[in-house]
Amino acid sequence: MTPSARLRLSLVIPVLDDADLLDRCLEAVARQTRLPDEVVVVDNGSADASAEVARRHGARVVAEPVRGIPAAASCGYDAASGDVVLRCDADTVPPEDWVERVGRAFEQDATLGALTGPGTFYDLPRGRARVARVFYMRGYYWGIHAALAGVPLWGSNMAMRRSTWESVSGRVHRDDPRVHDDIDLSFQLPAGTVVRYDRALVVGVSGRTFDSPATLWRRFDWAFRTLALGWRTAPPWTRWARRLSPGRS
Repeated sequence: MTPSARLRLSLVIPVLDDADLLDRCLEAVARQTRLPDEVVVVDNGSADASAEVARRHGARVVAEPVRGIPAAASCGYDAASGDVVLRCDADTVPPEDWVERVGRAFEQDATLGALTGPGTFYDLPRGRARVARVFYMRGYYWGIHAALAGVPLWGSNMAMRRSTWESVSGRVHRDDPRVHDDIDLSFQLPAGTVVRYDRALVVGVSGRTFDSPATLWRRFDWAFRTLALGWRTAPPWTRWARRLSPGRS
């Protein structure tokens, strides 16, 4: 396949009261071998210095008053002007070639609609980090893949074409703070959208999800709610039958 022309890349980062983590994230972004053409930080009503940190790093700050990651992430995607929209979270620490690898993937494959990869937990002890990656990270991808009949996106490490977002922007549950926004987005993608999981596209993320059973359960609660919403229109057996039907690539 002939590579396409160089694409314009936008990076979206939703944030709520995470000034210190955002500072670390944006420092890592500044060290990229290929800088994004723009960085959009969505301030979801922070009471700390998150917005000031973003501006100090040269990011464009947009405000989203509706609380919740779904609303903040959607606001950022709407505001981004790039051909490809990258997404990470304030606690993400991407490796120096992350943006370059993402841009190259889309430039070399014009059929690619979205891209995602895993993470490692940089602030957990080595043993706990390994267990978390095996059971939580792999569990997320394999479990949601089975429920979705397709590759799920993970919000801390993902990218999609602008056209991909525009195809679902009116269908995602952006005003429901209890929705797992990346799973919801994955459910809304049109049939036939090419979504690739690159296991070598690894970023660092905080292990604060594992701070307490309540924090971890909240994540699972969001996931169960999102799965229920997605299955109202297409349960997993319907999705798998559609995917495995003759003639479906």
